Amino acid sequence: MSEVNDKAWRDPVDLTPIGVVRGGRETSDDDYWGGFESRIELDPQRFTDDALAALDTFSHVLIVYHFHPLNPASEESGGRHPRGRDDWPLVGIFAQRAKRRPNRIGVTICRVLSVDGPVLSVEGLDAMEGTPVLDLKPHMREFEPRGEVFQPQWSHEVMANYYSESP
Repeated sequence: MSEVNDKAWRDPVDLTPIGVVRGGRETSDDDYWGGFESRIELDPQRFTDDALAALDTFSHVLIVYHFHPLNPASEESGGRHPRGRDDWPLVGIFAQRAKRRPNRIGVTICRVLSVDGPVLSVEGLDAMEGTPVLDLKPHMREFEPRGEVFQPQWSHEVMANYYSESP
């Protein structure tokens, strides 16, 4: 490995939140994220009121956020059974969407409800009140996977109630 490339993965990355989540849930339970509406309020020190202009012409937005309440020491770096269930296979942290992941970064595609100046309202965001938002990108079909999409059965089981409304 070259000295330049070796340095690249050791240097810290400077990520400054662009905004914060308001509303939605106050707990990070694994299931029942359905039925929640959230607002993303942009940082008024960095962004003008037109930073979200035309985002509401898209049906969905990809939201990148930081799992801020988690202790960095809780990071998973190898394999584990999803949700601690031994009846599901041991899979690597990069083969699941667990929150205790390196850098504690989450991504979700949400339905756009409205844009009001520097505030984006969405449905289906699995982030809590006060979550720092790192980036927003409009969802475009051209960025979806090309070809057949497949996934193991256990992942369907994990997600069975994820976006259901409360039990």
